Amino acid sequence: MLETELYLPVKRFLEAQGYAVKAEIGDCDVLAVRGDEPPVIVELKTSFNLQLLLQGIDRQGVTDTVYLAIPEPKRSLPNDILRLCKRLGLGLLVVNGQWVEAYLDPAPYQPRKIPRRKTLLLREFQRRVGDPNSGGSSKRPLVTAYRQDALRCVKFLKTTGASRICDIVAQTKVERAASILRRDAYGWFVKEARGIYLLSPKGEAAIITFGDVLAVV
Repeated sequence: MLETELYLPVKRFLEAQGYAVKAEIGDCDVLAVRGDEPPVIVELKTSFNLQLLLQGIDRQGVTDTVYLAIPEPKRSLPNDILRLCKRLGLGLLVVNGQWVEAYLDPAPYQPRKIPRRKTLLLREFQRRVGDPNSGGSSKRPLVTAYRQDALRCVKFLKTTGASRICDIVAQTKVERAASILRRDAYGWFVKEARGIYLLSPKGEAAIITFGDVLAVV
């Protein structure tokens, strides 16, 4: 579908709502006017892309009522696109032949805060010792507060050998050591007997991989 093929369906869609519609007014693909209301601008593109977004943002310097218009995609429209348009205050029209659907109307955006996410982030920040990760790095697994607690157990077992859970908790001060050892999320521990654990080969390897972390935990 060409951009020019998008115009007539969009024009009829707006005219049906009482707008006078004209194409290529200044920098605008479509300009619609209804009485004394603020004008409506529609930017047309054959696919959703960065250039379309930038044009829409630029047109917001003229009016708050800006739509982006694209052909109906072969697959369902990703929710990420709708969230992005909503975040930017842009409307979205989808054209299929002569049929137009307004997926989203322009509106001021106020993100909904999720208190639990904030609580979890701050808890992780407070529990994590130092700053063991490099932003954007994927050379080794992320060092979380949970992993640091597991590494404290590794460090203790490396020194003492097979040990009872109660001794590990007492010496490492890791209150959740029992659940860490039983869950063994990283494969670092081996249960030797009831309530007694020692390091696995993976645990021995972790000493090398996370040597810098072990030095400060």
